[in-house]
Amino acid sequence: MKTRLALLLSLSLASAAHAEDSVAEIWTAKCKSCHGPDGRAQTQMGKKEAIVDMSQPAWQQAQTDADIREAIAEGSPRNKKMKPYKDKLTPQQIDALVAYIRGMKKG
Repeated sequence: MKTRLALLLSLSLASAAHAEDSVAEIWTAKCKSCHGPDGRAQTQMGKKEAIVDMSQPAWQQAQTDADIREAIAEGSPRNKKMKPYKDKLTPQQIDALVAYIRGMKKG
């Protein structure tokens, strides 16, 4: 019984770690070139397009999860160069990106 519980716990932790790796990989592949590794948009494209710093507390507070989800799925209403990802990412991947962005808060 203890062995089974330990195995289930190990698998859940491994799965959570893999999910975190997966969202980081998605961020790197799809978002990082404009938004930067930390959401601050201090990239060539981020500066050129005046992309907002998503780590700012004011931005984090002003945006709902639904707002962020919609911008990822449908494209940015503020910047037409950000195309929709609804056909490229699953709803679960979009939700994972929302949580990833929420983790970018400046402390």
